[in-house]
Amino acid sequence: MVKILHAADFHLDSPFLNLTPEQARSRRGEARQSVLRLARFANAEHVDLVLLAGDLFDGLNLYRETAETLAEALAEVEGRVFIAPGNHDPYDPQGPYGTVAWPENVHIFKHRTMEAVELPELDCVVYGAAFTEPEEHESPLRGFRAPEDGRTHILVLHGDVDGGRRYRPIPRGELAESGLTYAALGHVHRFSGIQKLWRTWWAYPGCPEGRGFDECGPHGVILGTADPSGCDLRFVSFARRKYEILRLNVTGRVPETALLDAVEGAGTASDVYRVIFTGETAAGGVDLERVRRAAADRFYQLELRDETRMAEDLWQHAGEDSLRGLFLKELLRRRGQASGPEEEQRIEQAARFGLSALESRDL
Repeated sequence: MVKILHAADFHLDSPFLNLTPEQARSRRGEARQSVLRLARFANAEHVDLVLLAGDLFDGLNLYRETAETLAEALAEVEGRVFIAPGNHDPYDPQGPYGTVAWPENVHIFKHRTMEAVELPELDCVVYGAAFTEPEEHESPLRGFRAPEDGRTHILVLHGDVDGGRRYRPIPRGELAESGLTYAALGHVHRFSGIQKLWRTWWAYPGCPEGRGFDECGPHGVILGTADPSGCDLRFVSFARRKYEILRLNVTGRVPETALLDAVEGAGTASDVYRVIFTGETAAGGVDLERVRRAAADRFYQLELRDETRMAEDLWQHAGEDSLRGLFLKELLRRRGQASGPEEEQRIEQAARFGLSALESRDL
């Protein structure tokens, strides 16, 4: 039985463009430290193999300190480490995988074709291949089959199950026929669940830390055991911070109070939130700056959006014999002819700005 820790897609030195420059620098530092946390977690769990399935770096133009920090962290791992470079960090002899002094316990796959590393002490074989260009169009599993020899056969690979041809397509049929015990994959940034095709188990752990609102929710790694009879694996949450999108209906409610009530006791101080206010509000909409002052200290970063609509009773003024009435009557006519929700929202916004101007108040 082999105990494994499977991680991928760290994307070290990501720019974190949605954060302030200071926060982005801090997050890049936290990401570097996450590898050290991973090494110590592996040791605490007495892991035999750490499988890193590519895109450890966000690109090849990274700070050298980042690659050296990764190497130093992996040197602390008591087990063996296998790295399969991905499309963001393809193997290049002049790049970080070729120029940094990697510790003896780390094996980096350097070729696009499959390589096998035998580990007699674990009665195990680890297979892998590297991206050597930003795109790889062929599956290295084509024609591959692990022998039925009673050993544990593990693959670490960056690729796209059922995906397009750009980022190493991995057909499900090839996985099913591979004879592998477990395929530790990288490329997809969400946990896939632990999957099985015939006798081969496979999974994507997702990225260990979310980096934007397209990577919301829990993120982490996969931990467990593998032997010729199968796998016993589980997802372990690992992220220090998470991204979340909260849609909040504030009809008849004070927006800042509604937000504070929604996150009460949720432990959001370490997290990045996008809050989208919906429902009906007065002509002025949500005072986002007022909400920010009331709630910003509850979050690491808070992004606010007002997608509320003007309360229906405000449109009743469209019947007035006044400039306000004529203005609202015309916009009400246009709203009735709107092609969809987006156009309706633009008309609502125009009404709010217009009423604000007519009433000589700030929006």
